[in-house]
Amino acid sequence: MKTLRFNRAAAIVLRQFYLMRGSPARLLPLFVWVAIDIVLWGFITKYLNSIAAPGFNFAYTLLGAVLLWDFFGRVMLGVTTAFLEDVWSRNFINIFATPLSISEYVTGLVMTSISTSLIGLAVMMALAMLVFGLSFFVYGLMLIPFLLVLFLFGIALGVFASAVVLRLGPASEWLVWPVPALLSPFVGVFYPLSTLPSWMRVVAHILPPSYVFEGMRTIVLGGRFSGITLLWGGCLAVLYIMLAGGYFVHVYRYAARTGLLARYSAESAS
Repeated sequence: MKTLRFNRAAAIVLRQFYLMRGSPARLLPLFVWVAIDIVLWGFITKYLNSIAAPGFNFAYTLLGAVLLWDFFGRVMLGVTTAFLEDVWSRNFINIFATPLSISEYVTGLVMTSISTSLIGLAVMMALAMLVFGLSFFVYGLMLIPFLLVLFLFGIALGVFASAVVLRLGPASEWLVWPVPALLSPFVGVFYPLSTLPSWMRVVAHILPPSYVFEGMRTIVLGGRFSGITLLWGGCLAVLYIMLAGGYFVHVYRYAARTGLLARYSAESAS
């Protein structure tokens, strides 16, 4: 079995760094959409607090949920955007003509997502605290496992989405962008899962973010939240990472065997 060399995986991260340094416009998505979401929902929570009963702060349920969900989306898109850079530049032949293995390439995508998502998270937290006074101490130490579960599931979805684009061709990239929006109704970002119909709750129970947002609301409302429940969400996220990684390797081998990599273009959906 070929040994994973992190210096090769780090080369993928370095390539993304050079791309961003050479084109500052690539840096804007790390900050702009995050800032817009935080400011928009921050003012919504301020308005709701002004008309709600005294003693309840919507910032911890709504603005906190926006922050966590944006973090998840940033993680997923961090993987897929790094992958799509190679799609747009038709760079796959150059990459895989090197000794770089497919596991090293995927690891590089994940490392890229870690760096970009941490930058986005820092911006979100700074805005939420400085502008709207959101204190993350209300979540306690549970904030760390909350972020970890969302991070792991974001990585899994990012790798899976990249595999889908690799299999279907660049024209299928439109399938990637709406994924977070499609999942949000099922995971209860802004409302308890009990409000969902039974069939949607079944789907919610196999999606790791649903355990995060249920736990977040429970803590804010002063209830007790079982760490075992969140552990189950983490185990699901790890399972999805393994499945997504296996699927990416399967698609890559198919693409290499059939010559799809060599003729990779907008028409290569066969």
